[in-house]
Amino acid sequence: MMYEDREKYLGEFNSSDIGKKTAVYGWVAKQRDLGNLVFVDLRDRSGVLQLSFGDNTPREVFEIALKLRQEFVIYATGTIRERSSKNPNIPTGDIELDVETIKILNKSDVPPFEITDDTKASENTRLKYRYLDLRRPSLKQNLIKRHKIAKITRDYFDKNGFIEIETPMMIKSTPEGARDFVVPSRLHKGSFYALPQSPQLYKQLSMVAGFDRYMQIARCFRDEDLRADRQPEFTQIDVEMSFVKEQDIMSLIEGFIQTLYREILNKEIKLPLKRLTYDECISKYGTDKPDLRYDLEIINLTDISKNCGFGVFENTVDTGLVGAIKVPNGYDALSRKEISKIETELKGIGAKGLAFIRIDENGEVSSPFAKFLTEGKLEEFISKTEASKSDVILIVSDMSKSLALSILGYLRTLIAKKMNLYKDEVQALWVTEFPFFELNDDGEYEAAHHPFTCPKLLPDENLLECDKGTLKARAYDLVIDGVEIASGSIRITDPELQNKIFTLLGMSEEEYTEKFGFLLEAFRYGAPPHGGIGLGLDRLVMQMLNLDSLREVIAYPKLQNATEAMTDCPSQISEEQLEELGIKISEKK
Repeated sequence: MMYEDREKYLGEFNSSDIGKKTAVYGWVAKQRDLGNLVFVDLRDRSGVLQLSFGDNTPREVFEIALKLRQEFVIYATGTIRERSSKNPNIPTGDIELDVETIKILNKSDVPPFEITDDTKASENTRLKYRYLDLRRPSLKQNLIKRHKIAKITRDYFDKNGFIEIETPMMIKSTPEGARDFVVPSRLHKGSFYALPQSPQLYKQLSMVAGFDRYMQIARCFRDEDLRADRQPEFTQIDVEMSFVKEQDIMSLIEGFIQTLYREILNKEIKLPLKRLTYDECISKYGTDKPDLRYDLEIINLTDISKNCGFGVFENTVDTGLVGAIKVPNGYDALSRKEISKIETELKGIGAKGLAFIRIDENGEVSSPFAKFLTEGKLEEFISKTEASKSDVILIVSDMSKSLALSILGYLRTLIAKKMNLYKDEVQALWVTEFPFFELNDDGEYEAAHHPFTCPKLLPDENLLECDKGTLKARAYDLVIDGVEIASGSIRITDPELQNKIFTLLGMSEEEYTEKFGFLLEAFRYGAPPHGGIGLGLDRLVMQMLNLDSLREVIAYPKLQNATEAMTDCPSQISEEQLEELGIKISEKK
């Protein structure tokens, strides 16, 4: 049989093709044998088209149709005609192919799971047979959308004067906040390359080289514990610009995000985006990545809790926080029983308890702790929160202000999900002025960002003498619907300032010279002021498509234990390979 060229993908046929002879290729999604009629749903990456076999079909063709099974690969020719029984649920539901010739190109074993969007197979099974899982229409569309987002990305930055520069995949191991994946060198036994956590150093060197506007869709690697929105290997839209301030970078990225949402989702994002400082975010929302699709701002009740009569609140006033969230019209949804369930969940993240005030539709107030309050305090709490009929006030207190705010931030998300308070619009914002240092578990200050982030110093301020607890960074994050999508900063280009930062981070001159000497030397040859940003492509696609896991937007992802079920990696290598590399595996004691 001579095969005709495929003119269209299956999902591209429509009523304008009725009467045309054509050839189609694809996988059998379903075969329905009705005796004198056989219908086959044929699938390719674009969609499904029904093939029809009946009384006018050549007998030998009809016999082949009877033998077709799920996932057989076939070729067929025939004429597009109008369906007698239309299917409004698919784009090609008004037409079908009246088959004249057919050929089975390849047979298939019975698949280990049904290849449909509502498959009941576990994720582990689907990932073991990922090549079959990728045939599911929804997953296929996710990857097609990802491709389109990547294309728009390159086009947008190209129009704005950026040059895509590939940076090395095997680099020097440098401290960047997470563990490196390392690659042993055969030619230099005992030495190792690292896979890049980001192209950070190379994109800064590209600025020194005078490229002025760099971008790259870069592969990055971090050896860290996984979760739904984290993978050991991921893709980053990496951007760096010379002779810019924070506003220039933000404006560029705002235009990019607006373009993406308009072209991919047909949604309009109004510019400029809202800007909040880190301190404002924490005090209002309890998190540095707030979801602004709902309100529920944190209300500080600490001042009016002094001498309130309720010891739990009074004991936190000096060092901690008494904070509340007013839930408008929450009376019916937040019964005492429901509040008790929420309190149990909050205790799991460190809360001591959850106080509440409920106001019914008639204005009657009920609160378990009201009996402890001094006269007029209950009314003062209600007044401060501006609560009224049918509202509920939820109150958290703790001697640790940061813990109380964190719990209140988590409480916001619980209430929003329970009551479905989300507005049907994209809410994006910039978070700025992050702390330069943060306290670690040992109570010591350490860098909150990579060590090349520029501090926000006053003209006469001495870095080595400044208050570490109040020093801010010239850093900024893009948050969309409560998810951090991008993070960036203005960089240090003064070698003397960079040395001071290394010193503040506890690095000796010998250590930072060994790790970053090449960068410091480059800065001696005319480094332009520059800054940049990195956007997580996987996370951006996941967020835009309203998905819960990065594994839904990555073709071949890793499981939560960093293994790949399909190829069973990582795996051991032979003794001969180990010997070539000069490596000996020692057994754990």
